[in-house]
Amino acid sequence: MRSFAASDRFVADVQARKLAAGYVFVGDEAFFRKRCRDAVLQSLIPADVRELSVYDMDLGEVELQQILDRARTPSLMAPFQVFFIRGVKALYSRGKHDDEFAAIADYFRNPNPDALVVFIADHINIPADVRRMDLQDKDRYERIRETLGEHCTVLEFARVDEGDAVKWAVDTANTEAVKLDTDAARELVDSLGGDMMMVANELEKLVLYVGDKQRITLGDVETMVLAAKQRSFYELTDAISARDRARALAVLDAILNTGDGDEAAIGHLYMLSRTFRQMLVIFERNVRDTRALWQALWQGFRLPSFAAEDVIRQARRYKSKRELTSAIRKIARADLALRSNPVSKRLILENLVLELTAEPKPQEVAWLQEQLPV
Repeated sequence: MRSFAASDRFVADVQARKLAAGYVFVGDEAFFRKRCRDAVLQSLIPADVRELSVYDMDLGEVELQQILDRARTPSLMAPFQVFFIRGVKALYSRGKHDDEFAAIADYFRNPNPDALVVFIADHINIPADVRRMDLQDKDRYERIRETLGEHCTVLEFARVDEGDAVKWAVDTANTEAVKLDTDAARELVDSLGGDMMMVANELEKLVLYVGDKQRITLGDVETMVLAAKQRSFYELTDAISARDRARALAVLDAILNTGDGDEAAIGHLYMLSRTFRQMLVIFERNVRDTRALWQALWQGFRLPSFAAEDVIRQARRYKSKRELTSAIRKIARADLALRSNPVSKRLILENLVLELTAEPKPQEVAWLQEQLPV
């Protein structure tokens, strides 16, 4: 599968112990980073010395020269050391960074053969179709290729193509002696916005759920995934549309305190955005009942039956198309902030909820009144 090629190659190299001295993981797809990290830990680092062998460092907290000095120095306690270096964005911030890049060049001229250095550039978003890559992300990627790419192997962790994600889910279930129906796999991937970390975690739960039945159907996915995930999000959108700030924050807190918490923040935003876009269509087409709803929403963009009446009611709380499009823009800005390696993903989501539950500004109210017939 094309989407998995980079991580497959890295895992194979790790298992064969044919590693480069340094790598750059480019992209915000956390699933692949975890997969590669797990391969390193399982194949190269004995469990009893991992605390002495694996270092997670951030360039926002530790100077690069200090990290490279530690990588250069053989450890008496660990036969092999691995350095995962986050905050790569700091190397490309304003100001001169000649000293840092000179230190990188100096280290890789004579790297420690018993150390692996991995730079994590997760501030760059690479869509499944690279032709749709944002111009700013393209520029950031090119700068990494021209600098770190001179010394390290660059691995591209793009978002997973939907077809590849479905095939991966089916194949993974097969390894557990469980048959995952194709329509169930598609619903699993689509409902979670193609977020592979969430897909992998939910698939694991589904395998345990079906047990001896050894088959996952569309109904199982709707019961275990949509009910567990989307019901919470419809509670969140219900509180937001009612401008009940306290309840909205409480529901958000409950969502973040389950599963992967704020690590799945992008997936949470996707589902929130999807629901608001559905409400926009409902509002524009003046949908008043579930019968009209199925005509208004096309295949692949429909609501689960249990949420249909709730979302229609929520959409009708808004007074204009402008209110809903404004909410969608706010969600889009939050999505951009999440992909910029923020200090706190939870804080971004909480601020978004505060914005979405705020009363319309006076000028917005005046504009709405102008639109009402006399």
